[in-house]
Amino acid sequence: MIARKWLLSLALVGLPLAPLGAQTAVQPIAVPGPQSISAADKATGAKADPDLTAEYGGPYSGSQAALVRQVGLKVAAQSGIAGVDRDFSFKLLNSGVPNAFAIPGGFVYTTRGLLALMNNEAELAFVLGHETGHIAAHHTDRRQKVTQRSVLLGTLGQTLLGAILGNGALGQVGGQLGQAGIQRLVVGNVMSHSRQDEFEADDLGVVYARKAGYDPTASADILSSLAAQTSLDARLTGQTRTTPGWAMSHPDPEARVARSLQRARQQTAAGGTRGGDGFLLALRGMIYGDDPAQGVIEGQTFRYPADRIQFTAPVGFGMDNSATAVTVSSTSGQGGQATFTGGKYDGNLDAVVTRGFAALSSDKNATINVTPQRSTINGLTAASATIGADSNGQPVDVTVVAIAASSTTAYSFTVIQPRGAGLGSLASLVQSFSRMSEADAAAIRPRVIDVVSVGRNDTVASLAARMAYTDSREDRFRVLNGIAPGTTTLPAGRKVKLVVWGAPQKW
Repeated sequence: MIARKWLLSLALVGLPLAPLGAQTAVQPIAVPGPQSISAADKATGAKADPDLTAEYGGPYSGSQAALVRQVGLKVAAQSGIAGVDRDFSFKLLNSGVPNAFAIPGGFVYTTRGLLALMNNEAELAFVLGHETGHIAAHHTDRRQKVTQRSVLLGTLGQTLLGAILGNGALGQVGGQLGQAGIQRLVVGNVMSHSRQDEFEADDLGVVYARKAGYDPTASADILSSLAAQTSLDARLTGQTRTTPGWAMSHPDPEARVARSLQRARQQTAAGGTRGGDGFLLALRGMIYGDDPAQGVIEGQTFRYPADRIQFTAPVGFGMDNSATAVTVSSTSGQGGQATFTGGKYDGNLDAVVTRGFAALSSDKNATINVTPQRSTINGLTAASATIGADSNGQPVDVTVVAIAASSTTAYSFTVIQPRGAGLGSLASLVQSFSRMSEADAAAIRPRVIDVVSVGRNDTVASLAARMAYTDSREDRFRVLNGIAPGTTTLPAGRKVKLVVWGAPQKW
């Protein structure tokens, strides 16, 4: 988790957009001049990097990570920033959520979820150029005050500030609520203030990609893929599976497509490489979607095979799985919210409950006096307590339920409901917590990217039928490969991506 006032992350997706009609008069692109990264920014980024990396699932290693670094350095070298090889860090993160962002000091990140949507190296060059543009244009310097206001936002979608906890303990419910990760909140709230910065970063991404020898029109392709993926996710889930706040709180990137294409066509140097087939082959074997090592969400059920546990969210609630927690929230914005966290413990279940409440308080010296009640949930020992708090003037109940999964491992739900409701509509969530059988855990496999050549008799439908899904295979296949609706056949020999089942894992 990161809750530091200086942290700025600049996301590529989920950004505030102006109507397309407002983009008719596009001015020439202003490129920042030669510069270097300051020692202060280097220190800021180096301090944030470990926690931020952990929040997004840790680094994803292998050939894909090497590719991200290689292309990133090539593009950043066009920015006029000195010491790129020495001062820049390009990192691939183990998250299935499409995203890219940057923090001070030359730290640039992209997720495997976004990498999987790309169909050539030029698209990656634009994305990494966009993030390099944020650094070159010093956008972080403009947002410090915005970030300072943002870091206290709760991950469950409520701003629970100045809350008075029960039993006389004073504190603020917010910040690291449920330890679900402040980083995504900072991204989301800051993004709503940065439309012009994002357009400028798009422009710089186009320029840097072109100067590095890439086809700048690929910028429109990846933005189109992001828009298509956002639309598909919303339709497939009916919003029953939530996405992080920074993705839900703004329009999708569709309106940026025409603008970026116009910018690319303004460039004096036409052409440029795309590097399609080699890029696609480099993606082969990369995990797609949830990494079972972090737990998987299938429908309304979360399963964590490493510890053989599972639970199911009620209908009308969605889940988001991060490296540190699972967040559960109502798709309608009403009906309570929860986080699920866990890890090793010393056998004192009451202490797990107390720590759950303490994690909600900004006053680290606050004394949380509760007397947890013991119970069992599907044969497992549990302890729980409820205290009162205030959410923007509205009284709420905060309940922490700790469950011993083994003699050394405990998990907890932190649930927020209107005052007097207790667990309310999320009681079934807590009661669904159970152990998985060894056979059920062993059956959970990752989905991975495969790359195949289109055969003479292949069609979009026949290729899509090979996808490791039971629903909307053709739509998923089209979005993954940037194939327009209505296209039914593809040229023989073309390389395309499939999502297939990976090898069984040992837990």
